[in-house]
Amino acid sequence: MSFIATDLMPLIQTARFNLWHYRSADLKTAIVAPGYFAAATGRLRAGDVMIVQSSDSMAILPVRSNVGIGPGVTLDGAVTPIALTRTVAQTLRMVQAAGAVVATILLAPLVAGVIMGTAIPVQAQVVGPISQVVVTLRNAQNQVMPPAKTVLVEQGYVNTTLPTPAVGSGYRIQIEDDEDRGIIVTSRTFNILPDLHLMLAENGPKLLQEDGAAIAQN
Repeated sequence: MSFIATDLMPLIQTARFNLWHYRSADLKTAIVAPGYFAAATGRLRAGDVMIVQSSDSMAILPVRSNVGIGPGVTLDGAVTPIALTRTVAQTLRMVQAAGAVVATILLAPLVAGVIMGTAIPVQAQVVGPISQVVVTLRNAQNQVMPPAKTVLVEQGYVNTTLPTPAVGSGYRIQIEDDEDRGIIVTSRTFNILPDLHLMLAENGPKLLQEDGAAIAQN
């Protein structure tokens, strides 16, 4: 008999190596003869391996250049029909190690009312690997009142000041980690009060109003 293309089946196929199975009623000596696999030139490549089940043996044969077949290794000289099962298994294993890092910002309390025209003192304690923070003043609508300040953390503390905005209520101080904006702290609301300069002035024995007129006594 001669080579039957449908009896040559791939078991494993990769970019560089193929494993084949070929079952035939021919003798092994006929299968390894030169030119037997000439019709499979487009399929077989040098370096492939073939499991051959012939009428008189079962063998593992190497594929050489020009579709030549080497003598290989005979596994059994008196075989009965066998069934080959092709199985592909791939295992992916991933190990991830994680550790908790504590990072937080503790804002010092603020007074309930700040006088307009003075500076707003901002102090906070920083725990964890935070090198600098962004300090902002926000109004009752949570809008940033410029300027925002980037402040370095020194020995675990933040110290800075912000200018006072217009007289009003509902203001808050907010401090965020400059690298991780998820680490954030916001103060309670406070008010900006009008400037409490003296409304009265003294001129000798008289008390004057803000416009300079003397206060009438009843």
